Amino acid sequence: MLLTLTGGAGAGKTTLAAALAATATAPVAVLHGDHYYVTAQDRGVWAPDESGIPRLDVGDPRSIDAERLARDTDAALAAAAVVIVDGLFAHRVAPRTAGTRLDVFVDLPADLRLARKIQRKCVRDGFPVEILLRNYLDHRRDAHERHIEPARHTCHLVVDGALAPDALARRVWSAVAERRTAAHHP
Repeated sequence: MLLTLTGGAGAGKTTLAAALAATATAPVAVLHGDHYYVTAQDRGVWAPDESGIPRLDVGDPRSIDAERLARDTDAALAAAAVVIVDGLFAHRVAPRTAGTRLDVFVDLPADLRLARKIQRKCVRDGFPVEILLRNYLDHRRDAHERHIEPARHTCHLVVDGALAPDALARRVWSAVAERRTAAHHP
């Protein structure tokens, strides 16, 4: 079974993935979309930062190494009962392996996503808050609306990222069970 967790930066996708893995009753593999961005400047979308240095636009789906993610997803599906892929564009993963799939959109209002991102990147990791806010206002907010928000309408399930991770995990596992039952009884 393939379970994808899509949503905006700071929505709680990785936290939900950890809660799902911790409460799984079968072998689970977790793949993080953040590990699948391209690294070569001849691939992906690159734009100069405020210093003129080219930076990968991680808010654009063309910056994901989709082939590598699909290969790794196929390999994980061969080894685990459930493969969880979390990331901004997780719903776009296209493994060759056919099977049951549940695409989940983790929803959270923009102000809470931004607050979580400031907490994580600036407070915890020391990233300059003025650069994060400028990037958000100049680019990230629009990129979210263009590339991430439309996934809400194509995912099978939308969950509230403000809920406790254990409650979200129970809701998702319930939807997984429903999806598996429906797949076996068409």
